[in-house]
Amino acid sequence: MTEILPNWQKKAEERQKLYKSFLQSANKNKVLRALPALHDEAFEKIDCLQCAACCKNYSPRFKTTDIKRISKHLRMKESVFIETYLQLDEEGDYVVRSTPCPFLGHDNFCSIYEHRPSDCERFPYTDEDVLLKRIPLTLKNSSFCPAVYYVLEKLMVNIK
Repeated sequence: MTEILPNWQKKAEERQKLYKSFLQSANKNKVLRALPALHDEAFEKIDCLQCAACCKNYSPRFKTTDIKRISKHLRMKESVFIETYLQLDEEGDYVVRSTPCPFLGHDNFCSIYEHRPSDCERFPYTDEDVLLKRIPLTLKNSSFCPAVYYVLEKLMVNIK
């Protein structure tokens, strides 16, 4: 990953204003058409198991359906699952109590991967309209996820 994306974190930090300007003014249809291929290209080059910054530093939202599915998988009552692992954030969403995620192993594998929250399954949103609709989230994600950085850089070159 390092030879493909040298100094990506520093570059992403330096280019936040440029990314914001690009995302606000880009042709939305062109961006949306380009995203699936760029997403696939990014993940051909980037191995999440080498990074796991998302799981180490942030929490997904746990929606009601996620809580039901995961607690059933763990053979826990939903209330016990919530009490053990989750808390409400300032927006009223359930998130993990602490980071790194309690389901992240030392090998960066997720112990509930097949049952993970939908936010985890969709992250980093590089193949969907969230990239354009939630620009502050995209900018934040670009600062810690090399795939978001990669997709933004490629978009800026390919979409004029």
